[in-house]
Amino acid sequence: MTRKFGEIDIDEKKILFMPEGLPGFPGFERFVLLEDPKSAPFCWLQSMEEPNLALVMMSPFIFMPDYEIDLEGFIASRGWKGIEKKDLLVYVVVNISKGEDGRKITSNLIGPIIINSKNNEAIQVIVSNSSYSYQHNVLEQP
Repeated sequence: MTRKFGEIDIDEKKILFMPEGLPGFPGFERFVLLEDPKSAPFCWLQSMEEPNLALVMMSPFIFMPDYEIDLEGFIASRGWKGIEKKDLLVYVVVNISKGEDGRKITSNLIGPIIINSKNNEAIQVIVSNSSYSYQHNVLEQP
C-alpha cells in the first residue's frame, strides 16, 4: 500500500536495497522506484516498509546536463566488480512547493541517490562539488 499509488503489486526483483538507509529515515532499507508516465520526468522512491515514506526524484541530467559526479570513484569505493558507469542510475531528491509566483521546484544536488541496476543496491552519496546546492532551483537554469 502506498499513499500516492494505493495498492500495487511489486516484483521482488525491482526492490532496491539501501544498506545504509536514508539520512533522517533510520531503519528503512527496502525501496522501490515507481514511475508514472503522467508525472514524468518525476518518479518516486517508495519505502516498502512505510507507505507514507516516498521521495520525489528525477535525473539531474534533465535540467543540468553538465552535472558532475565521480561514478568511477564511487564504483571503486563500493567494491562493485564488473560494474560500469552505464549500470548506474543517478537521481536527486526533489522538493515541489508553492512559491510566491507559482510552483517552486528545488533539488538536492549535493546528495544524489545512486542505484546499481545490476544488483539493485542504492545509496545516497555526498558530492564534494562546492558549487552545488541542496536547494538548487530546477526552474531557474542559466
